[in-house]
Amino acid sequence: MLEDRATAVSSPTQWPAVYPKGYAVVDVETTGLARDDRIISAAVYRLDERGEVEDHWYTLVNPERDPGPVWIHGLTSEVLEGAPLFADVAEEFAARLDGRVLVAHNAVFDWQMIAREYARARREAPVRQRLCTIALSKELGLPLPNFKLESLAAHYGVVQQRAHHALDDARVLAEAFRPSLRAAAASGVRLPLLECRPLTEWSDRPVPRQSTGGPDGYGGYRQSSWRPSRKRPACPYPNPGRYEDGKHLKQGMRVAFSGDTSTDRELLEDRATEAGLHVASSISRLTSLLVTNDPDSGTSKVVKARQFGTPIVDEAAFGQLLRDVEPADG
Repeated sequence: MLEDRATAVSSPTQWPAVYPKGYAVVDVETTGLARDDRIISAAVYRLDERGEVEDHWYTLVNPERDPGPVWIHGLTSEVLEGAPLFADVAEEFAARLDGRVLVAHNAVFDWQMIAREYARARREAPVRQRLCTIALSKELGLPLPNFKLESLAAHYGVVQQRAHHALDDARVLAEAFRPSLRAAAASGVRLPLLECRPLTEWSDRPVPRQSTGGPDGYGGYRQSSWRPSRKRPACPYPNPGRYEDGKHLKQGMRVAFSGDTSTDRELLEDRATEAGLHVASSISRLTSLLVTNDPDSGTSKVVKARQFGTPIVDEAAFGQLLRDVEPADG
C-alpha cells in the first residue's frame, strides 16, 4: 500500500474538473531500445482521479528472442522461457489501460513499445492520452538535479527497492506521481497530456540471434548495439528553402523533429521521406522547418531554430501539411 509522505501536497478541495478521471502508471522492461525490440515484463498501477491506488498488475512476457541487456533487467532466457507471449496477455493488459491516461517516466518510450506490441498482435492498445512524469516535473519546476526516476523518487522520499524491475519501478512512479498530481491540482497547472495514436502499420525486420559466450551468456549484446543504425536514402530533390506560413511544403525541404511525438517518430519520418522531404537530424541555417509539440522546451534544436529564424510548427500542423506537398521544381 502506498503511504502518504511528509513532503506530499495536501489534496485541494476544488479538484480541476478538466483533469482525467483515472490513470494507469506503467513501466515496461525490454530487450533493448530500438523499434524492433520487445517487451519482456510489464507492470500497471491503476490510480483514481486523485492518484489513489486501486490495484496493480505484473507479468513477464516471452519475447521469443534474446532478452538483451540481462545485466540491467536481470531477466534471462531461462526465466522468460515459460512466460506468456504478449498476445496472451494483451487482453488483460488492455483492460487495465482502458479509459485511463497512461503515465510513465519518459512516456514516449513506454507508449511506443506498447503500441508496437499491440500492432504485432494486430490489435490496438486502448490508450488515447499519455502523461510523462518528466514533463510534469518540469511544469511544476521541481528542484531536481536531473530527471531520472531515482531523483524524482528521492525528492518525495520514495525508496526504490529493485531498480529496473517493472513492478517496483511502477510502484515508485505511482508514489511520486500522486504528490506531483496534487501539487499540479493545487496550483491549477495544466497537465502535459499528449495524444496517443495506435499504430496501424507495422512490419517486423529480422533480428539476428546474439552469440553466447559473454559473462551473462549474451555476450553479443553491448549497449552500443541496442539501436541498429538505419540510413535513409538521400533526398533526390534540391532544397527549395524555408517553409513559409500559410503555404505548402515542397519536395526537398529539410525537416527536423524535436521532442515527444504522438505518432511513432520513425513512422513520422518515414512519411516525410515518402513525401519527398529531407529528414534532418540537426538544425542549421539550411533547415526549412522544425516540428515540435513543445516550442518552449529549450532543447538545443528549438534554441538553434530560434537563432536561425527557422519556422516551427507542431505535429498536428505538420500532419496537415504532409497531405499536400508540392512537387519539386522541374
